Amino acid sequence: MNDKLKIIAEVREDVGKGASRRLRHSGKIPAVLYGGDRDPVSLVLQHDPILHLSDEEAFYSTIMEIKVADGRSQAVILRDLQRHPYKRLISHVDFQRVDENEKLRLQVPLHFLNEEQSPAHKTSGVIVQHNLTEIEILALPKDLPEALEVDLVDLDLGGQIMLSEIALPEGVEIPALAISDENDIAVVSTLTVKADQGTGAAAAEEEASEEAAAESADAPDADADSESEAGSEE
Repeated sequence: MNDKLKIIAEVREDVGKGASRRLRHSGKIPAVLYGGDRDPVSLVLQHDPILHLSDEEAFYSTIMEIKVADGRSQAVILRDLQRHPYKRLISHVDFQRVDENEKLRLQVPLHFLNEEQSPAHKTSGVIVQHNLTEIEILALPKDLPEALEVDLVDLDLGGQIMLSEIALPEGVEIPALAISDENDIAVVSTLTVKADQGTGAAAAEEEASEEAAAESADAPDADADSESEAGSEE
């Protein structure tokens, strides 16, 4: 367990919306701990340490430890984090108890390696697309990785890396692949872009040509007008 991912908490006795507002105004966060064969417990956390942890990728995919004043501790994972609509504030946190003998489903981030060394990246007009940035895995707590690596060093033009091709640590599985082969989607793919694609240059030029042609077709015939005027004078 990562030492820096330890959370100090207090057991919360005063519950309700009014009590939660008072906590937030005093720089604290209401939280709840649930799971296992025990009842949920309401907690109080200091806001700023949690806000700092929320900037770390590991906070969302790592087993942490909650410690309370009486010395009790509990291994947990983050299940939900609610933020203020526009302020840099956290308003509520949900944690789930971790049982070392029960497998967990958890979203973990993907780290893409060696993209700049890949043939696809070195080919002009080719874009390497990251179709997924995280995936759900299933594993015992002791086997949970903080992230999974996807090596792009051999990715070529027209190539792709499928979900089933991600290298998994021992004891880790991707539950979606056990459901159906249709879930084996491309995590990484390549896209060839024309020189003027995406800039709108070709479309703008074509539109201008069409407008010019339309204006020319709608314009009165100067020679016909001249002949008509001459006939009138006669």
